[in-house]
Amino acid sequence: MHGDRGVGVRVIAGGAWGFASDRRLSSEGARDAALRACGFATAAAGMTHSGHTEILASLSGTRDFAMLLMGDELRVIHVTTHVALRRVPELVTRERVLRTIELAQRTLESLGIPRGRIAVAGLNPHAGEDGLFGDEEKTAIGPAVEAARGKGLNVTGPLPADTLFSRARGGEFDIVVAMYHDQGHIPVKTLGFNYDEATKRWVGLSGVNVTVGLPFLRVSVDHGTAFDRAWKGVANHESMVEAIEVAVRLLSAR
Repeated sequence: MHGDRGVGVRVIAGGAWGFASDRRLSSEGARDAALRACGFATAAAGMTHSGHTEILASLSGTRDFAMLLMGDELRVIHVTTHVALRRVPELVTRERVLRTIELAQRTLESLGIPRGRIAVAGLNPHAGEDGLFGDEEKTAIGPAVEAARGKGLNVTGPLPADTLFSRARGGEFDIVVAMYHDQGHIPVKTLGFNYDEATKRWVGLSGVNVTVGLPFLRVSVDHGTAFDRAWKGVANHESMVEAIEVAVRLLSAR
């Protein structure tokens, strides 16, 4: 559209339509309008969940689930995901960490690694430094690791997150349990994503998102919807191809 008519976007979520418009004609304006439309539609549909992972878990009546990111060099499963950082410490409980460790074990078994090596990251700097920087490692994460070991799982932790992912990348561990969204996402996306400033494009988008624990298989690309690239023939399909390949691999193991 042109002039005062602006840019309009309409989307559907959960059976409800959302519409938003923006007078700016830039890609940024179109993107922001699309994001607002998604928010309107999701709210109109009565969905209060923070992401697809939580929506699918709710619809399927699944209590124990987690977000898994898989890249060429790392597998990371998360104890918490789409919550404010200030809420993470209260959500990092012994029970939640133990459930995530057990889901990590199920993940490795589905990949043909029944005795895989699970590493658990600490929440605080230096994994708490023996209580100096926080006690979640002593009160929640450590007890969960011990309980998992008591069930026969090959699990190590809590370990300082600043070096843990390098150790996993180097082959010491098969999967990492991260405590929160960015702790797990940053290393996977730093390795798999590549942005080229010269062309203003993402030239590498490697990574797959798997929802673990659902009664059905769910995989996804490991990035956003990129409304500003729709119908232009410039979207990067790398993560989509990888997601399909992971889906085939996981289905073949069932």
